[in-house]
Amino acid sequence: APNGRIMELPIISNFREGLSVLEMFISTHGARKGMTDTALKTADSGYLTRRLVDVAQDVIIREDDCGTDRGLDIQAIREGNEIIESLEERLIGRYTRKSVIHPETGEVLLGVNELITEDLAKAIVDAGIETVSIRSVFTCNTKHGVCKHCYGRNLATGSEVEVGEAVGTIAAKSIGEPGTQLTIRTFHTGGVAGDDITQGLPRVQEIFEARNPKGQAVITEVTGEVIDISEDPSTRTKEVTIKGETDTRTYTVPYTARMKVAEGDFIHRGAPLTEGSIDPKQLLQVRDVLSVENYLLREVQRVYRMQGVEIGDKHIEVMVRQMLRKVRVMDPGDSGILPGTLLDIADFKDRNYDTLVAGGVPATSRPVLLGITKASLETNSFLSAASFQETTRVLTDAAIRGKKDPLLGLKENVIIGKIIPAGTGMPRYREMEPKEVTVASENVYSISDIEAQMAAEDALNSQN
Repeated sequence: APNGRIMELPIISNFREGLSVLEMFISTHGARKGMTDTALKTADSGYLTRRLVDVAQDVIIREDDCGTDRGLDIQAIREGNEIIESLEERLIGRYTRKSVIHPETGEVLLGVNELITEDLAKAIVDAGIETVSIRSVFTCNTKHGVCKHCYGRNLATGSEVEVGEAVGTIAAKSIGEPGTQLTIRTFHTGGVAGDDITQGLPRVQEIFEARNPKGQAVITEVTGEVIDISEDPSTRTKEVTIKGETDTRTYTVPYTARMKVAEGDFIHRGAPLTEGSIDPKQLLQVRDVLSVENYLLREVQRVYRMQGVEIGDKHIEVMVRQMLRKVRVMDPGDSGILPGTLLDIADFKDRNYDTLVAGGVPATSRPVLLGITKASLETNSFLSAASFQETTRVLTDAAIRGKKDPLLGLKENVIIGKIIPAGTGMPRYREMEPKEVTVASENVYSISDIEAQMAAEDALNSQN
C-alpha cells in the first residue's frame, strides 16, 4: 500500500500462467512505488537540510579554548547486542577532558586537553577502557559558537579545526545530505501488532522537530525498584508500580505494550518502562539537559547507522545544542526579566551575573527543548528568522518589540551586504596589519659589502 505497509494479498500466479487483473495491478503498483518514493524523499530531505542550516548557521568556531571544566563521558552506542557506533569511532579527533589511565598498568595514556588520534583511540580501546571523558560541543562555554577544543578535529581535512570555520553550516549539510539515502517507510516489525517503530527520514524529522514520537514509551519519574506489574483485564491495561526513596508511583501502560522492565528491577528516573521512543520533552522534565542531549544524539545516530550512513557525532552535537540553547525564566528575582521569557542561556547567565554583582537575587529558569523550526524563529536575529519562514509575522513582531539585530550569524550579514563573520571575515583576521618591512639593521651586510671588505683585506695582505 502507499504508506509502505505490506499488502496482505500475495501474488500466487506467475508470468507463464498469467496474472489475474488484480494481481497485475498490484504488481505494477509495487514497481512504481520505488520511483514515487524517491521523488518525494528528495523534497523532504532538501527541506530538512534547509531547516538545519537555518538553526545552526551562526555556530562558528570563535576561540581557541573556552576553558570549560565540563565534558561528556562517552561509551560505544549499543542497540541490544549489536554495536551501532564503536568507542573508537567516537573518540577519534576529540580532545580529552580528564587524563586517560591504563586500567591495569596505571600508565597515563593521554593527558588532559590532548587530541585523540587514530593510534591513540586504538590504544585506548585495546587497553579495555570502556568510558572516556572528552570535551564536547554540548558543554562548550563559548558564546554564539564553539571553541576549537570542544569541537576537535575538522572532519573534512583531518587537521585541527581553524578559528572562523562555519561548523554549524557544515554540520547541517553533513546531516541533511545523507537524508536522501534514508528510507521513507515505517518498517513493520513482525510479531506484536501496533509495534511499528518509525525509522528513516520521518524519525530524523521527529527527533529534530521535537515532536511527540509515534509509539511513545512510558518513562519513570522516580528512581527506585519495580515492586509490582499487574494486569487489569477489564480496562485492558497493565499497572507498573515503582517504589522510590520518597514516594511510590504507579504508571498505567497499554495491555499490548512490550515491557522493558521486570519486577525487582532497579531503575533510574527517565528510564523507559515499555518499548518505543522516549519523548525528549518529558525526559527533560525528569533528567538534566545533558541526558536529553545524549539521548537525541544516540537516536539520530541509530537511524543513520541502521541505513549504513556514517556521520560524525560532532555534527549532531552542534544541532542538538542549538535545540537546547534557550531557557524559560521562572522566577525573575531582582533581574527585571519578565517571567516566561525565552532567553539564550548565555544572555541569561550574563543578566544573572550583573544582578549578583549588584547584590540582588538571581533569576531562576528551566531549560526548554525547541524543534529546529521553532528554534530558528526564536533566534536573536530577526533578519535571519524573517528570511527563513513566516516573514510577515517575524517582522511585525520585531517592529513591535523594537528588536535589535546583533548581526552575529552568517545570514543576517549576507542580507545587509556585510562581510560574513566566518573564515577570514572574523574580526581577529580582519584586524591583522601587514608587518612593515624596516630598513635592514646595521649588523646585516650585503654580499657586495663583504666582497669589498675581502678585496680590501687582500690588498692589505699583498702590500705586506
